[in-house]
Amino acid sequence: MTTFAVSLLSGGLDSTTVTTLAKQQVSQVTALTFQYGQSHSKEVKSAQQISSILGIEHKLMDISFLREIAWYSALTNPGLFPIPSDRSESVMGISIPITYVPLRNTIFVSLAAGLLESKVLNAIEIENVPPEQVNAKLYMAPNAIDYSGYPDCRPEFFEQLSATLQLGSKLGVEYGISIEIETPIIEMSKAEIVNLAAELGAPLEQTWSCYEALELPCGRCDSCILRAKGFADAGLPDPLFPKLGGS
Repeated sequence: MTTFAVSLLSGGLDSTTVTTLAKQQVSQVTALTFQYGQSHSKEVKSAQQISSILGIEHKLMDISFLREIAWYSALTNPGLFPIPSDRSESVMGISIPITYVPLRNTIFVSLAAGLLESKVLNAIEIENVPPEQVNAKLYMAPNAIDYSGYPDCRPEFFEQLSATLQLGSKLGVEYGISIEIETPIIEMSKAEIVNLAAELGAPLEQTWSCYEALELPCGRCDSCILRAKGFADAGLPDPLFPKLGGS
């Protein structure tokens, strides 16, 4: 059986853990990173370094035009919408925060699935690999436990997307091949993700989770706060910035 995989890699803790897992499970993995008009590019550089360390193909896709469409977000329009800071965990998840980028994961999945389908169709129709010997997997790192309330990080969202890809792809309609959306950490706590990353030997020292582009993580945005809690609960130091994690 030949499995083709695309893993969405932002450069953060979660996506690095999932991409490392994908590398260990699948021989042919392409890490895909989007330059979508986010307020800084530190995470993009992290993704490039992580892919190099893992020894996998990396594709950077420039969709910075998304900033003009999904402008109602602190991540694409920080001049208009300040990034929230110092929020307590009890407040996170009560409502969808301004760091939510409108339909970002819907767009990301569509583009990643298009890349994956192209690779698989080429294998079947050009390289003559029998369809019954092909799998297609799309790895993503949404998390529905320790998260900021994003609607596109929930299991039911990905269940619906999987059905849509089956109905709207040549792979699904003509060859009966499902584009499987793998979300291995969706039900994990941040501490469990940290522990998994450590077990896998993920290059966490190269990751960047902060919403800001400072020399060191700000320690105040939702992403930093959740990351710090994860390392602290796991009892492990954060290799990027120990002051944010466990002892």
